[in-house]
Amino acid sequence: MNPESASTGAHFWQGSFIDDQEAADRLAGLPELAARVLAEPLATELVLNACQQLADALSAAPADDLADDLCATPADAAGTAAHPVRTRLLAVLTDGGTDPDEAAATLDEIAGAITRPALERKLRRELGGLRPERLTRPDARETVFEAWAPVGLLVHIAPGNAAAVAPLTVVEGLLTGNLNVLKTSSGDTPLAQHLLAELAAADPTGALARRIVVLRFPSARTEWLRLLCEAADAVSVWGGEDAVRAIADLVPAGCRLVEWGHRISFAYLTRDAWSDGSTLDALAADVCRFEQQACSSPQVVYLDTEDDGEVFAFAERFAAHLATASAAQPRPELEPAEHAEITTTELIARLEEHLGLTRVVAAEDGSWRVLADTRPALAASPLNRSVWVKPLPRADVIPVLRPMRRYLQTAAIGGSRADVARLSRAVLAAGALRVTPVGGMLDSYHGEPHDGVYALQRYSRRVSVRAAGEAFATTACLDDLAAPAAVPAAPVGPLLDKAGVQEQLRTLAPDHAHLYFRSGGSTGAPALSVFTNADYDTQMRAAADGLLAAGFDPARDRAANLFYCGGMYGSFISFFSILERLNATQLPLAAGPDHAATAEALVTHRADTVLGMPSYLWQLFHDQGEVLRGYGGIRKVFYGGEHFTAEQRRVLTEEFGVQLIRSAAYGSTDLGPLGYQCTHSEGSVHHVLTDLHTLEVLDREADRPALPEEPGRLVFTTRTRAGQRLERYQIGDLGRAVEGVCPCGSHTPRIELLGRYGDVVRVGTYFLNVRRLIAVAAEDLGYRGELQLLLDAGDGRELVTVRLDERYVPDAAAATAAREAFLTAVPELGTAVAEGLLTCTVETAPTAAFERTPTSGKLRTVVDRRRPSA
Repeated sequence: MNPESASTGAHFWQGSFIDDQEAADRLAGLPELAARVLAEPLATELVLNACQQLADALSAAPADDLADDLCATPADAAGTAAHPVRTRLLAVLTDGGTDPDEAAATLDEIAGAITRPALERKLRRELGGLRPERLTRPDARETVFEAWAPVGLLVHIAPGNAAAVAPLTVVEGLLTGNLNVLKTSSGDTPLAQHLLAELAAADPTGALARRIVVLRFPSARTEWLRLLCEAADAVSVWGGEDAVRAIADLVPAGCRLVEWGHRISFAYLTRDAWSDGSTLDALAADVCRFEQQACSSPQVVYLDTEDDGEVFAFAERFAAHLATASAAQPRPELEPAEHAEITTTELIARLEEHLGLTRVVAAEDGSWRVLADTRPALAASPLNRSVWVKPLPRADVIPVLRPMRRYLQTAAIGGSRADVARLSRAVLAAGALRVTPVGGMLDSYHGEPHDGVYALQRYSRRVSVRAAGEAFATTACLDDLAAPAAVPAAPVGPLLDKAGVQEQLRTLAPDHAHLYFRSGGSTGAPALSVFTNADYDTQMRAAADGLLAAGFDPARDRAANLFYCGGMYGSFISFFSILERLNATQLPLAAGPDHAATAEALVTHRADTVLGMPSYLWQLFHDQGEVLRGYGGIRKVFYGGEHFTAEQRRVLTEEFGVQLIRSAAYGSTDLGPLGYQCTHSEGSVHHVLTDLHTLEVLDREADRPALPEEPGRLVFTTRTRAGQRLERYQIGDLGRAVEGVCPCGSHTPRIELLGRYGDVVRVGTYFLNVRRLIAVAAEDLGYRGELQLLLDAGDGRELVTVRLDERYVPDAAAATAAREAFLTAVPELGTAVAEGLLTCTVETAPTAAFERTPTSGKLRTVVDRRRPSA
């Protein structure tokens, strides 16, 4: 559907503009339509992507990365070169009689509200996360899955006085997965239809279009309203009491009615506040903004006094501030009905002046008025820069305001810090829903409740599935057993490397830099990585799901976190966070040089699960073998950063009684968690965390997809990071895609990790893979220790030294035998030595002599000393 080619049809129905007759024909089929549409789940990420694309198009200045077919065209109302979408929608508004400046402001408001960061904050606040539709375990100790499900067919009855409300309420309905039918007034501009058509066009799958219907007709057409309400699972209605009552009469039993009725707001000033000129300037600005048409606009100013004289004196003083604020803002022409209401209210107040009850201070041209009244009861003003001033001692706040509790919305409180605290409690107890500073009544924040509730929860159902415990013990998300998740395609563009990531950090905004990590430096110089706290939380929750799938049992396992800590290294703190989110029992010990103290803590606190680097865990088990064998309590080992060899796994299983050895996570410092192992994963096979990332496997030599199941470079695009755009990031790992559904039942894609680019080194004109040497040591020699490859320039020929742990190579003869095994089993090494291109030796050394990265303690498998920078 191309919105540019919209016909004169008044209605937008699932991607097409249609006329009245077509809309009438389709209305009768709404129940069947809802059943078809709702059978297809809607991924929240799809909505977020489309909204961000539309937000970019609505921005006053064109974004640098807009598609070629969306290039800049004529200027908008502000004179800035605008995207064609913005130009079209500005025309829709101005052709309908909207002032150009107001039209531009409306589109700016909508653009700000539908950016991805704004909507992600809303999702986190209102529904607890970015994938609320997925059936996950709120408490990992229980096999109970919960999700937010759409209420179903959601009908929106939009107001006529706020152009942005109609499209934004549909966006809320889309975020919650509903089929949305929006009813707008026949007197409104067709902005909602055209803007939502643009939103639907931003989704190439068509899923959003299938969930949007916009009908523009008068409320007097009750037959259409009846058909809408009869088919609805929920009706959201905006308007006054009469409008809400009329819709409520049409809503069938069992249908949820969500009321967004008219509200009254007020300011409350203590003596110090009403004596402050800047406070009065701010209050006057609030009165003039939007002509008091918003529910949060002040209609009454209460003073903390019983003295009528102070009320009248304040009215005179405040009138001067209101006159100044009003003169600075153009005033629209009033409708006859508005003018009549203002005139009537003002005349009655002037008559009551003779009774000593009121005093009116008004502009000669009628542009504003202050109505002082000695009676404290809350009263609605006639709006359009008309405000009441009344006395209300703080002791009387609750008894005076509580009778109007159903209509109260915003209270702006001016006073000291203690006054704000005490008076906030009083007005909230009286029924107010929000408290703001004076001058900020109409301001809001992303994720703010509306009229005391979260809209997304009102448009959703909280659903649960209680599953049989053991069968689902390692299932973190029930949806993964049903079908593959919809994963957006990788973007088009150049590949990003580590240098590019570090360059991005130079321009990263401070509000996107909350948490700093530094890599261990095992593959080069340590690099900085920066996250927002929200990003970090999202990633830790995903990694926690992965650890659950790997066989960790939060209800029974007692975990010791033995990853390295300090120096801004992320492993220890990350696994602390992961275990915390699993509600697990944990011992935050960290890796340390005192192995005896660590072993004592494991025994004392009955730890049965350890998490850490293989090199450290291997040292711990062997240095404290007698203690740990006698204890016999370590049942599970979860590792990260390195791998255990087959021989090491055998020793841990047979000699120490370990029952499960599995990767705790596959990840990197800059990208965070990337994958996880399940209970059926063998070797280095991992599932990809598709909630966080899109993976490409590219050919090793060219930037094209690798052949199916062929090794290639792993390239990740992370989709859940604010600030940093880590798109097509080549992280230095090799792997291959593993086809088919995993025996664990999950449809999440899998990869087999095949090492890093740095594991393959060029020496003596041949390429040598250190992983092959490790495999030969374990399989042919039964070697169970660590292996490190040292490269030196030598005298005339290069020198390769294979360093082995002296504890497992008893004498020189064993070292010689190891050398012969390497030369025989690794043809490229044997050939290079035979041709005199290099010299190969085997040396033995204590574990303390093995070179490790200072931050993480990770073993450097290759130490290239041929270059000064190595």
